[in-house]
Amino acid sequence: MSKPAFSLSQCLGVSLERERYIVGLMAGTSLDGIDAALVKLTGVGDQIQVQTLATYRSPYTSEERTGLQRLICEGNLADLCAWDAYLGERFAQTALELIQRAQPPRVDFIGSHGQTVWHAPEATLAGMLVPNSLQIGQPDVIAARVGVPVVAEFRTRDLAYGGQGAPLVPIVDWLLLRSETEHRVALNIGGMANVSVLPAGGTPDTVVAFDTGPGNALIDLAVEVSTQGSLTYDKHGGYASEGTVVPELLEWLMSHPYLELPPPKSTGRETFGADYINTIMRAFQLKLPSLAATLTEFTAASIEHALRRFVLPEYPIQRMIVSGGGVHNPVLMARLRARLPEVQIVSSAHYGIDPDFKEAVAFAVLADRFLQGLPATYPSTTGVRQPTRAGKLALP
Repeated sequence: MSKPAFSLSQCLGVSLERERYIVGLMAGTSLDGIDAALVKLTGVGDQIQVQTLATYRSPYTSEERTGLQRLICEGNLADLCAWDAYLGERFAQTALELIQRAQPPRVDFIGSHGQTVWHAPEATLAGMLVPNSLQIGQPDVIAARVGVPVVAEFRTRDLAYGGQGAPLVPIVDWLLLRSETEHRVALNIGGMANVSVLPAGGTPDTVVAFDTGPGNALIDLAVEVSTQGSLTYDKHGGYASEGTVVPELLEWLMSHPYLELPPPKSTGRETFGADYINTIMRAFQLKLPSLAATLTEFTAASIEHALRRFVLPEYPIQRMIVSGGGVHNPVLMARLRARLPEVQIVSSAHYGIDPDFKEAVAFAVLADRFLQGLPATYPSTTGVRQPTRAGKLALP
């Protein structure tokens, strides 16, 4: 069992001898809104017990979604600073709404991932490698409005120690979903798709994790552009179910060089975002059903490719536990099952984890882990040089 090297929880007056009530906040690359989860944690180290008490989602308005997309594609410094403060207020409002609804005995602290607007772990400047990743939603604003400490900025320390800064959830997947007897994969299909490989009986430093490529982002963008913003995603895979996969486009998509990069690796809308979907739509000029069908197939195919190329040769995976918005797309889930018939594919709901809020729960757990002084990222999950803590503290 891991033992805390230094516990900030004692400095904050949070006793690890009793239960902790934590709010986890998450906004993903799908740009669909802010997820909040109220979590009760007991125990310490790698033996914690996690109970989700309540969840709440605050969707982005169409104006907020459009504004964030514009910020990511062409924003300036004034826009960035304003959005950072604005989302701090929005995250705080979401936390307060959850607390008001749930009425917990207390809230000890908050873990907030923020909204990713840029992720560039391979960036260079003036001939120097300068890995960077930016999540906005000012934690000092959240702390001031809610009145409790906030742990945020989970990616930067990992980047400073040579990691990709992502994915961050694998340690939580291990804590919640590991098995002593069965090799498992935890798959999250958000804007991007990522996997955590959980070897049977493994320890945190045996977990292998990486982004497989796009999850819902390209499908969502294709629907949004094609419907001129009246729809923002392919509800229940409706368009994909009406269309036909276009082999030429699928072959072109599967030739993307990211798919052949060895893990650890991570990606985002900088690679699989608006510019990429515009290139696709100009080059192939398909009707939406066939475009959605092909992009849905691409998500399934890229996940299968990642597992067969980098995971299954070493680990005979028996079960894949899926979370994220993609779990609600029956076309995507059917294609995954068709492509990976030897793997039992189930929703995280089977393990008591709401697939829509797993990452919000995860950032509550990661905040607790930070305050215990325990590592969150490992060489096998992000490429970091050594097991590394994740997070920074904002006080009210």
